[in-house]
Amino acid sequence: MITFTNTIRINRPVADVYAYLSDLEHTPEWNWAITNTAKTTPGPVAVGTRYQQTRTSPRPETETLEITALDVDRHIEVRGTLAALPARLSYDLHEIDNATELTNTVTLEPHGPLRLAAPVMRISIKHAVADNLDKLKIRLDGP
Repeated sequence: MITFTNTIRINRPVADVYAYLSDLEHTPEWNWAITNTAKTTPGPVAVGTRYQQTRTSPRPETETLEITALDVDRHIEVRGTLAALPARLSYDLHEIDNATELTNTVTLEPHGPLRLAAPVMRISIKHAVADNLDKLKIRLDGP
């Protein structure tokens, strides 16, 4: 299993960050490996909402994600398969001085021979996720 956490501070209110993150259709705006994310279930975003997304790296794939937990302005959890690995993503939001501290925890479950490479994979994936979170921060911090 691969698990890691990254934390960033975004100079926006928690409600703004939560609203943006909880709609996964925004993901291609800040995640360089994703070209499209589309909601596949009707209605507003809620627990059980599903998305399909197109990934370009490490290889082109179509992935399915589902929102498994929502606590308004505090927590978002998503499960699915990312780059052929079963995954759980969580986003915890805390207000600090009119800004948002965002902690993203990623858990991936490599199988077969990939389990042997998990320690090396963890380092490179954590770095790539941190880069994406930096893009998210820039996007939401604004001018």
